[in-house]
Amino acid sequence: MAEAQVLDEKLEGLIGEYTERKISRTERILGPELYRIIKGIFTTPSSIVGFTLIAIFVLIAIFAPQIIPPKENTPDPYKIMRDGFTTVPKAPGTIWTKNPPTVPWWYRTFVGDEWVHLFGTASGGWDIFYGVIWGTRTAIKVGIIIEGITLLFGIIVGCLAGFYGGILDTITMRVVEVFQTFPFIMAAMTLSAILTPIIGKGIWPATIALIAFGWMGYARLIRGDILSVRERDYILAARVVGAKDSRIMFKHIIPNAIYPTLVVASLDIGTIVVSFAALSFLGIGTEIGYADWGQLVSFARNWIPQLANYWWILIYPGMALVLFVLGWNLVGDALRDIMDPRMRNR
Repeated sequence: MAEAQVLDEKLEGLIGEYTERKISRTERILGPELYRIIKGIFTTPSSIVGFTLIAIFVLIAIFAPQIIPPKENTPDPYKIMRDGFTTVPKAPGTIWTKNPPTVPWWYRTFVGDEWVHLFGTASGGWDIFYGVIWGTRTAIKVGIIIEGITLLFGIIVGCLAGFYGGILDTITMRVVEVFQTFPFIMAAMTLSAILTPIIGKGIWPATIALIAFGWMGYARLIRGDILSVRERDYILAARVVGAKDSRIMFKHIIPNAIYPTLVVASLDIGTIVVSFAALSFLGIGTEIGYADWGQLVSFARNWIPQLANYWWILIYPGMALVLFVLGWNLVGDALRDIMDPRMRNR
């Protein structure tokens, strides 16, 4: 009797605590799980730092034409501006000697009326500051396009395989295994090299190559989660009452299975940008002079023995790449911790 009374008191306490808890309007709209994730993102120090870094890069990308405007009548603003042609890199702070760009208002306010190479130049006269700023646009554009398409395609394939199973699941997983037998970066290099003569130099050969070999991990991951979710009681109950497959899939299964895949996707954006930069560094991605961080880093290859004297060629684009990847990794790590069931009660 005493034990039963204690249990009853604990149960009443839990019920009282539950009924007294106020549920905000936002939580009712988003649902408890999504609300908990979003709240955790904006209260976790690492995710705040990560989002701050990402926000800075997004602002730089948006206002790139105001930060350093391209020259008038330039057909492609992503082509890095050149200060003539020089065989030796110029140090940061060196004055422009040939056809300097238009001085924007912020530069006139904080620096002066005479344009200088803020980050120096690479050999050939390529302005590194211009390349870093406009390269931010390239990184964000490439990251969104590649990650968005690979994630969407992987989710579609994985959902169909996991939900319907049978021969469809078997064939899909065999195709995924075939694709995953190829080393990722080597496969992307090969396909990009094949596509370049067909569609020309630019961001698209490398972009298509990274998409072609980037979706399999998401398909495998969400398939495994769907195999687990589809056996739960509420899914079986939905089938019993005659709910359509599409309703079960989009209303009950995907919302409960997609979060781990989104965490991995947030971590992979940095990896995608690094992979794209690696292809450009190897000469397989964008053409010479395109505003891409990998292209900028490749300018330092000829100066490795003298890198102590020409450090700016590597440091500035390298820092941009590292900080961009760090921002996404911090956000991804925070999401992983928030969604870890072991962290929920802490």
